[in-house]
Amino acid sequence: MVVDFHTHIFPPQVRERREDYLRRDSAFAQMYGSPKAEIATAEELLASMERAEVDTSVVLGFAWSGQELCRQHNEYLLEAAARSGGRLVPFCVIQPHAGDDALAEIERCVRGGARGLGELRPESQGYSLDEGAGDILAEAAVRHDLILLFHVSEPVGHAYPGKGGLSLDAFYRFVSCHRALTVVGAHWAGGLPFYALMPEIGEALANVYVDTAATPFLYGSAVYRQVAELVGAERILFGSDYPLISQQRERPAIEGNLGEDEDGRRLILGENACRLLRLSDDRQG
Repeated sequence: MVVDFHTHIFPPQVRERREDYLRRDSAFAQMYGSPKAEIATAEELLASMERAEVDTSVVLGFAWSGQELCRQHNEYLLEAAARSGGRLVPFCVIQPHAGDDALAEIERCVRGGARGLGELRPESQGYSLDEGAGDILAEAAVRHDLILLFHVSEPVGHAYPGKGGLSLDAFYRFVSCHRALTVVGAHWAGGLPFYALMPEIGEALANVYVDTAATPFLYGSAVYRQVAELVGAERILFGSDYPLISQQRERPAIEGNLGEDEDGRRLILGENACRLLRLSDDRQG
């Protein structure tokens, strides 16, 4: 079973009325201001999955600045997942500053089938994990058995739209303080696995996973093998960042860059995700 743990879909009206949403949200304007920045719908993702032979995709929300936009996007994700016959797994987003409304939205999303919260971008939404918002996310994750997926920014390298979202040191502080949580650091967790040779870092990463989203824009192909050696292939999740990168492009990259490591390919392409999302349990009814 092949699972893409990092894809993005939007309600059709966001693409149809892009200019309106660009005015309403500065983070969206930064990432989708260019007409070349693709916005995909659930139907387009499902068609992509057929072409790339991907069985299941995690569909992520967008870190809108306002709670109402988060709610509208969550509603689309939940409805799309419900129509997909289990092929789409929704992760939703809240604005922690919304207080009780945010907590109520998490509960609504859980009832609707959400398995996690993400892609979380605290700095884009104007909050800090070191303050009360981090505790809100952590408590919700424990109470509802949710996975938290954060965008994590590598501290060096080239700039690009949307690079900001959560700094590497802020992410590390959070996972260090909340070691019972299951947390995914998108984009190779901003390079955090490269510090895993430090004993305290390795211990803090016990329940931390990384996804491969946007790899061709960030790292050379050796990253697959090197991170597998540092933290284990069982901690890596296939993520394309569709539609930024084609699923048909990223899946073969993983298959080709792990050499003869068939076990590693199997873990990264689906087994790790199935374990986290309990997909096998679902299939057993």
